[in-house]
Amino acid sequence: MRAQPEASHFIDGAFVEDAAGAPIDVFHPATGEVIARVHSATPAVIDRALESARAAQAVWAATAPAERGRVLRRAADIIRARNRELSELETLDTGKPLQETLVADATSGADALEYFGGLADAITGEYIPLGGPGDDFVYTIREPLGVCVGIGAWNYPTQIACWKAAPALACGNAMVFKPSETTPLCALEVARIMIEAGAPPGLFNVVQGLGDVGAALATDPRVDKVSLTGSVPTGAKVYSAAAAQLKHVTMELGGKSPLIIFDDADLEDAVGGAMLGNFYSTGQVCSNGTRVYVHRAIKERFLARLAERTAAIRIGDPLDEATQMGPVVSAAQHAKVLSYIELGKREGARLVCGGQALPGPGWWVQPTVFADVTDDMRIAREEIFGPVMCVLDFEDEEDVIARANDTEFGLSAGVFTRDLKRGHRVIARIRAGACWINAYNLAPVEAPFGGMRKSGVGRENSRAALDHYSQIKSVYVGMKPVDSPY
Repeated sequence: MRAQPEASHFIDGAFVEDAAGAPIDVFHPATGEVIARVHSATPAVIDRALESARAAQAVWAATAPAERGRVLRRAADIIRARNRELSELETLDTGKPLQETLVADATSGADALEYFGGLADAITGEYIPLGGPGDDFVYTIREPLGVCVGIGAWNYPTQIACWKAAPALACGNAMVFKPSETTPLCALEVARIMIEAGAPPGLFNVVQGLGDVGAALATDPRVDKVSLTGSVPTGAKVYSAAAAQLKHVTMELGGKSPLIIFDDADLEDAVGGAMLGNFYSTGQVCSNGTRVYVHRAIKERFLARLAERTAAIRIGDPLDEATQMGPVVSAAQHAKVLSYIELGKREGARLVCGGQALPGPGWWVQPTVFADVTDDMRIAREEIFGPVMCVLDFEDEEDVIARANDTEFGLSAGVFTRDLKRGHRVIARIRAGACWINAYNLAPVEAPFGGMRKSGVGRENSRAALDHYSQIKSVYVGMKPVDSPY
């Protein structure tokens, strides 16, 4: 797989280069080598992307919804046919193991395009009778917003591009997408595939850049909606900028989510769920259950089995399908994760396993487990975004619910128990948007995904996403003479 793209941007159906933009080196996290270089979007590139999006949106909105759906479904088929090469590119871009990208990245993007393609001609209004036959009535129409901007995170670049584009395009909008500058390659392939599938040029444009490009897009008066996946500080800035112009927004931000394991839980399932919620994608998942509350009655058995299974994780070349864990995404993230590991040691948490950097080249960190963590420790309160699990003790259900909710975040939560009544009872009281009982980190496109409090605004996926990419027009129809006092 050749990592260097044809050009930095994809606009109006073709690759576009403007070398006047600041260069952005793309590193392979497993080796630290520069594998590609793109240029940040200049004002001229941004203007061209928005103008072509506006023109394409007018054509697309006038296209029959069934045909819009066919285009999205064709794009899904192309992505599935090219899953291998797209997965290899994702692995080069992110460092995630090919074993993972083959099943969780391009394929989930295809799922989104297929799902919303199937809904495109079912985005309808309603008839509201105001009396009997012959009386006045109201009908509603769902209309597109216009030009949407998507701003992506670096952990799931292909998936995020599709998660944002699919509902936006199904509703009749156009999108200009800015991937993370850390992982800028995969969205360009999604844009190329959209054109192959029959989308009009300009409907899905990709521009590269840092925060200044995102800010320029978010504040441009030609943009009607901004959807961001990223950190809370970045989300607050983009939300504020968009709100100043009363734009529609969707924010999918960070978390420090609780995973509660009761003493009657299936131990193997609970350990597996905790590992998925902390080590998948080398821990770089916003919904991870990084505060693992384990009942004291099973705590030591849980830790012993967790340590055994963690020691068996295969770490190595992410392009080898036998590898189960790759590096973290960048030198900056590597330094951040290691700083939190050292902080955990200083705070007095018990290091169960891991806790060290692995030899380079590249940015490698051992999967790490801390036990005897208390709620006031920074490692239990701040998002680390790396393979670091914090295990906390509990005995009382009421107590653990209160502690689980004692956070500024509210993205996800999980419960493991054989008592399904308790599982439902506890989840009902946790303030989080995406929750699991006896599972963790599964995010099918059919289910809404998003958070509460500082973890975000709005929802992605499912029919709920359509509400965030369309607006309702109501039409009152008078069927009788106007009753006017004038």
